[in-house]
Amino acid sequence: MSGTTTAAAMLRRRAAGAGANRWVVLVVLCVSLLLVALDATVLHVAVPAVTEDLKPGAIELLWIVDVYPLVCASLLILFGTLGDRVGRRRVLLLGYGLFGVASGVAAVADTAQVLILARALLGVGGAMIMPATLSILRQVFPDRRERALAIGIWSAVAAVGAAVGPLLGGFLLEHFWWGSVFLVNIPLMLVSLPVGRLLLPESKGSGEGPWDVVGALTAAAGLFALVLGVKRLGGGELDAFTAIPLVLGAALLVLFVRRQRRRTHPLVDLRMFARPAFSTSVGCIVLAMLALVGLELIAAQYLQLVLGLSPLETGLRLLPLTIAAMAAGLAGARLLRRFGPRLMVSAGFCLTALAVLLLTAMGDADNTGLLVFGFVLLGFGLETTLFGAYESMLSEAPPEQAGGAAAIGETSYQLGAGIGIALLGSVMNAAYTPGLSGVPGVPEAASRSAGHSLGEAYEVAGRLGGPAGVALRRAAQDSFVHGLHVTLLVSAGLLLLGAVMALRLPRTMQCGEAPEAVGLPAPREVAESRVSA
Repeated sequence: MSGTTTAAAMLRRRAAGAGANRWVVLVVLCVSLLLVALDATVLHVAVPAVTEDLKPGAIELLWIVDVYPLVCASLLILFGTLGDRVGRRRVLLLGYGLFGVASGVAAVADTAQVLILARALLGVGGAMIMPATLSILRQVFPDRRERALAIGIWSAVAAVGAAVGPLLGGFLLEHFWWGSVFLVNIPLMLVSLPVGRLLLPESKGSGEGPWDVVGALTAAAGLFALVLGVKRLGGGELDAFTAIPLVLGAALLVLFVRRQRRRTHPLVDLRMFARPAFSTSVGCIVLAMLALVGLELIAAQYLQLVLGLSPLETGLRLLPLTIAAMAAGLAGARLLRRFGPRLMVSAGFCLTALAVLLLTAMGDADNTGLLVFGFVLLGFGLETTLFGAYESMLSEAPPEQAGGAAAIGETSYQLGAGIGIALLGSVMNAAYTPGLSGVPGVPEAASRSAGHSLGEAYEVAGRLGGPAGVALRRAAQDSFVHGLHVTLLVSAGLLLLGAVMALRLPRTMQCGEAPEAVGLPAPREVAESRVSA
């Protein structure tokens, strides 16, 4: 066999091996995502056990819960752009290692301060992992048709992780101590580190010019302050400690944008936002999460406090939403090819708005059929919207900016969720509180306390007892259901606004000539090269 023929045969075999290996890479990336998604929700069910064991103060308990998403959201742009500079695989593997170590520290924490520190380190690890998974996926799947399928599988795994977290946490707490919810991360890390080192390809951007350290730190500080302010606003805290972080965060982000516009080699190329498909996709992600995350929290309260379901029953009742989201993720690539980004994202918004409007029929009595049908439409519509928006955003971003683009998408997701909790929570409170004034036999001070939340209203009603307590409980329940209906209508309006915004997306899925893929290690390549030599 001639040298030319042998070389051609080896190239064909290498291409075939790379084609097979990129789906293995997708599996590794999905395990990474599953880990981060699990850790975002698994602690929620363990909060009572943590409180009983560590005896944290009110502020410490708040930080135990919030420090992970707060740190993760603030560092996404920093580590996303760092991966573009020094290598996405390198940042991802460092994130794996940090996540494993922090999980071990969290599991054996004997004070609230140690647990807060460990949760903060988990947030750093999550910020290293999240944008790296999407940016490596962008590089490994240069063909848009294949990439759409890969993103669909990736997003379906995200839905699974968010749903399995509370169920897994509940199972572990029934059999072990609360630290076990963190130990579950370590076996996954012990597998992911060597497998990722062996199979994941290294990729990076052009590397032109120095990495903007000042810009990265400015973005991180601005996002930290902004997300902190938004979280306090969502908790009903309207004071200087809420206003100062909001103003400071907004000012730092304005400085960050001005700095990037002046630099020859910016940390984030803001010219991406001049592309209608990119900026519209980011806006759609924000609106989708803004409309729905706060609503999800309110729905959980409705299921437990109004319908009287247990936490496990609540999780199971929300399971159809997760299954529908998984189905939408797996069908997303075919839907995108068939209908195009514009129709897919707009229709997803409309379907979700329809589901939200259907749920306004919820009342004091349990209507299982309505809830299941509404949650199925909600899950399918939301995932359809997010899938189309993420796919369009990644496809519009230049390959060398994949890490920055992925970080922008994930930051938009986190900010939309935080703003949604604040906005819809405020709408809910505004609609709920007036219904508790003037309840017969209830003192004004008791009515004010009951107006803070439905759970507190139940506590006040229990202390009052007698006809006054019964009347207060009934009034609080009716007011909560009324507030939920108003919140659903506002959410539907935001979703319909998103449907109009999505009309700026391209009509069809543009699948031009695929750029060159990142080289992947192919099976038996080294052995064959030795034989041919």
